[in-house]
Amino acid sequence: MADSKEDPAVFTSTCLPSDPRLLATVTNAYLGTRVYRDILHVNGVYNGAAGDTHRADIPSPLHVRMIVPDGGDMPVETFTLNTRTGTFSHKLQSPSYTATHQIYAHHSLVHLMAFSITIRRSAGTSQPITVQLHAPFVPKSQDLDLQQGPDFHGAHYIYGQTLVPEVEGGPQPTVHMLWTPVPQAVTLHEEEQEQCWEFLTAVAESEEEAKRSYTEGLAHVAAGSLHSSHTHAWAALWRGCCVDLEGPMPLRQAVYGCLYYLLSAIPPQDTSGFRFHGISPGGLSNGTQGEDYWGHVFWDQDTWMFPNILLFYPKAARAILEYRIGTLEGALLNAQEQGYKGAKFPWESAATGREVCPEEIYGAQEIHITGDVLMAFEQYYYTTQDHKLFRMDGGWELVRAVAQYWCSRMVWSEVEQCYHIRGVMPPDEYHHQVDNSAYTNAVAQRSLNFAASIARDFLIPVPEEWVECAKKLKVPFDAERKYHPEYDGYSPGEPVKQADVVLLGFPLMHPMHPEVRRNDLMMYEPATELSGPAMTWSMFAVGWLELKEMERAQGQLNKCFNNITEPFKIWVENLDGSGAVNFLTGMGGFLQVILFGYTGFRITKTSLRFDPAFPSDVRKLEVTGVSYLGSKLKFSITKEEMRIGVTKCPLHPALEVVLEESGRRFPLHEGQSISFPTAAGCIQRAPTEGL
Repeated sequence: MADSKEDPAVFTSTCLPSDPRLLATVTNAYLGTRVYRDILHVNGVYNGAAGDTHRADIPSPLHVRMIVPDGGDMPVETFTLNTRTGTFSHKLQSPSYTATHQIYAHHSLVHLMAFSITIRRSAGTSQPITVQLHAPFVPKSQDLDLQQGPDFHGAHYIYGQTLVPEVEGGPQPTVHMLWTPVPQAVTLHEEEQEQCWEFLTAVAESEEEAKRSYTEGLAHVAAGSLHSSHTHAWAALWRGCCVDLEGPMPLRQAVYGCLYYLLSAIPPQDTSGFRFHGISPGGLSNGTQGEDYWGHVFWDQDTWMFPNILLFYPKAARAILEYRIGTLEGALLNAQEQGYKGAKFPWESAATGREVCPEEIYGAQEIHITGDVLMAFEQYYYTTQDHKLFRMDGGWELVRAVAQYWCSRMVWSEVEQCYHIRGVMPPDEYHHQVDNSAYTNAVAQRSLNFAASIARDFLIPVPEEWVECAKKLKVPFDAERKYHPEYDGYSPGEPVKQADVVLLGFPLMHPMHPEVRRNDLMMYEPATELSGPAMTWSMFAVGWLELKEMERAQGQLNKCFNNITEPFKIWVENLDGSGAVNFLTGMGGFLQVILFGYTGFRITKTSLRFDPAFPSDVRKLEVTGVSYLGSKLKFSITKEEMRIGVTKCPLHPALEVVLEESGRRFPLHEGQSISFPTAAGCIQRAPTEGL
């Protein structure tokens, strides 16, 4: 969209970052690694008991690099991450030849990772060209009891079971891996103009699936379609989900980078029978023992990543919810062990839903996670009206269990004549054992209101306790200063680790006057740790955009760029490089500034609201592939005009746009678009004729 010829989706450098953690990642929903790393990970395969459980390290046959020759024609070396094709490449270019090494995790064939070496000679040369390969692969793992099996169609084969289950008697998956042996060098002979060597790695939890996937990969190699089938899958992904804007190149690059890393983590649209195991803060490329919180799943998935995925790919969002449903039994046991009813989701989750946080205090006190999980279910329900998930696939049982937990976790205060939730740690982890965390109580209230609402939709009797607890739960508010104290006894100006109370406005949409919303932002912005987690400032930016204070919003968004590293746009959690890298949580927050801040999108029970606002250096925003009630929509927004097109629209329900101030209505029809002067409004079901 911009005038520059530079592609905002392609990141190229002549050198690699000195910190290997900042190398590009290649992942799909099942397999992931960092380029040039000696291990890979499999979604849902953990080793170690309780707080020691971590992603199992699997030796990576993709740990290969072309060696730059000494002397002679020193080639020009470039490294490129192409987010459009989901491919990392290393190129050596000399006067006599070009050698290209490509690495990727196949997006649609999720059990396959691959790399290729291509040599093409330049015109006027005829001598043999040899490229040496550094391939220090060792088939050993600290987490698996690996055994060698017989070769299969020229591939080597190893398999092994994880050593220690997460809980006693819990699953110990077996990993099977087949890979093409890698030579020390490849040679383009004098009679050849160009040659490509392709190397496959197939990983699965059964020998049958590993062999089937490897055989399918070989068929694609024989047909010359292995890489093209992968790039076609990425092209389809981008067609259904694109965010572009006329504005600064760093902003456009950041958006593409965030989308690439987040989309890399979601299940492909046409994969059936694939059990998804959630998204950790640093994704599948990280999570070995001692890094990225051991690959555990937090609220980061449900609160920070999920809304972006839901907006474009409801099927992938459903897979995330199915992961939570699949761990409900563990959540029920967590609550029971702490003396409560219902389900308490773990602060850190792995394969079973039992608490796997290494430090007990977080698992015991950071209970807002349970409400965060249910908020994702609520957003999904209102966006899709997928009754099957709730009626038949376990969703309602989860909703009911969360409501039961919150009611059992509250105590009645005779003094204040309201319910309290005591002894918690809010999102601001500088404080613990506090009473009535504003965020925790507000998300608990929202959980109970949603549980009651969906029960009514399904004609299920609503327990009076749910209604009473929601109505009478204290959410701290200082009527004199007109702001929300973070918890009972909070002193204004007291340091805060990260976004906390500001989340009441968004994503919670807790009812409040704009003056209160502004006061919360003003109160907590200077109190919040500058070097804290990367997602924090995005929520301040959304708040200021909501209030149409563009300069303040821009100032907060600009802080996010301090956490983006070059050249591959890898995010670090904290400014000093500590915490998770490839920090998908920060990326998710950043994308919400664009997708929910610039557009003003808000998911409500009856509509998808919009109220655009963006800073002066952004001239136009295009968001393609927004999913709402089965329709696919394209938004094109400038400060003067808003255009909404419909690329897919089922017969029912018919949708319409309603402008807030004028009340004007525009029916939406497939293949058509409408336009109007940029204003607030909503998309909702059109009234049924005759009613």
